Amino acid sequence: MTGRGVRSTGAAGGPARHVPVLLAEVSEALAAARGGVFVDGTFGAGGYTQAILKANPANRLIAIDRDPEAIAAGASLLAKAKGRLALIPGRFGAMFEIVTEAGFEAVDGVVLDIGVSSMQLDQAERGFSFRHNGPLDMRMERTGLSAADLVNGASEAELADIFHFYGEERRARAIARAIIERRRTRQFETTEQLADLVAGLVRTEPGIHPATRVFQALRIAVNDELGELVLALHAAERILKPGGRLAVVAFHSLEDRIVKQFMAARAGRVAGGSRYLPATKAPEPSFTLVTKGPVLPSEAEAARNPRARSAKLRAAERTAAPPHDTLHGIVALAELPRQTDARGGRR
Repeated sequence: MTGRGVRSTGAAGGPARHVPVLLAEVSEALAAARGGVFVDGTFGAGGYTQAILKANPANRLIAIDRDPEAIAAGASLLAKAKGRLALIPGRFGAMFEIVTEAGFEAVDGVVLDIGVSSMQLDQAERGFSFRHNGPLDMRMERTGLSAADLVNGASEAELADIFHFYGEERRARAIARAIIERRRTRQFETTEQLADLVAGLVRTEPGIHPATRVFQALRIAVNDELGELVLALHAAERILKPGGRLAVVAFHSLEDRIVKQFMAARAGRVAGGSRYLPATKAPEPSFTLVTKGPVLPSEAEAARNPRARSAKLRAAERTAAPPHDTLHGIVALAELPRQTDARGGRR
């Protein structure tokens, strides 16, 4: 599968080959060649799964995906794997429970490719893309509240917060206000209706669709993507054996920030508390960093696959220390803040 980000490179729409991003780098970061049991928390089109299975004939793999279409499409790969692959529907935030229920106490590696897949973007009926007119859906699991439910039912303040914090959209309040005004006479049903409204309010650089950030924000909110990421990182910490590797490919600054902070905190790279407070003993690091900074696609890969341009790979190796018993500071990054303006109103 190609990159999962929604960027100015066209990541929100046109047809694309399903090429895994940073494939060689991910395999190396996982040390897949040395053999073991691995988890692909975002199976998608099976790119990473296939690479891990090929890296060592003894490798076994548990692949997870919340999209029922991805699970169905993986049937042929499942047959070819001849018992080395378990393909399980579910959210990667529940990775610990999924892996233990599959009969494994610990694994040697976990890979996560965060965000929306090219296959989801390229299917108009899924409603992820503003480049293909279709129902305003965006649900990865095809269940629960859709983007249309959110756009037609959330308050102006809630919509503004979503667009501002999840999409980093500067005109969040104006867009939210326009949505409220529009839905008084006609509710939103299609991606085109929302994209056209936003295009009338937002100006962007050439090549960037005005609705990019709004669609991204809605997708993140509908699927609780940041919350699931936090849960998945914590689950990986619990399920990896000492020496096991965690590799995460992120495409958006919010996702990458969570991954970066998690790995830094677990590796003991976070600064201590205030000098005015009593000293507390920091927990023993549960990870050591494999990548000292983000690994980026080469110029050649970015040229072949424009959706890869925003990808960042970070990896860490599990130590023998027990898992940290708190997500304090990490959870906050995934929560939707409620900020006030100078008059005391919510932004």
